[in-house]
Amino acid sequence: MSQLHPDVSSRDHISGDTRAPIVLVEYGDYQCPYCGAAAAIVQRIQKRFGNELCFVFRNFPLSMHPEAQNAAVVAEFAARHGKFWEAHDALYANQRSLGGPFYVQLVKSLGLSESDLEQALRNDEFEERIRDDIASGERSGVTGTPAFYVNGEKFDAPGGFQVLEAVIEELLRPTR
Repeated sequence: MSQLHPDVSSRDHISGDTRAPIVLVEYGDYQCPYCGAAAAIVQRIQKRFGNELCFVFRNFPLSMHPEAQNAAVVAEFAARHGKFWEAHDALYANQRSLGGPFYVQLVKSLGLSESDLEQALRNDEFEERIRDDIASGERSGVTGTPAFYVNGEKFDAPGGFQVLEAVIEELLRPTR
């Protein structure tokens, strides 16, 4: 079973307390339809398990998805302004609309500067950050998206991410 490398740290996008009994890390691609389906499941899991779960997102844009890299830049741009999760959720909720016009609409809705976003895209401002996420995914054994790690162990279940909620429930049973 593959291990998460590196461990979760302050450089990650974290929702929840990293001391929670369950730390769920996702390597995702904003244009991947499977990641879009998984996003709804992750949101349901977050609501259900509340403080017992910490969710962490790392970028893993696949080259087969032409808007994945730019969408990751938009998310990182929003993160710089404390709006990562709002952008993350909106990008997944609007996968079919990914592209320049949607990115402009999104940053405006978040109260951010369209011209600053255009500059970030032009100057590859977040390239290193995204490359670091990809490299950590490769070291962790990620071969496609979405890829999940539960408490540092790669989640490989026959039912895929569809059974993630049941697996987390089972892992939490001894702590309740």
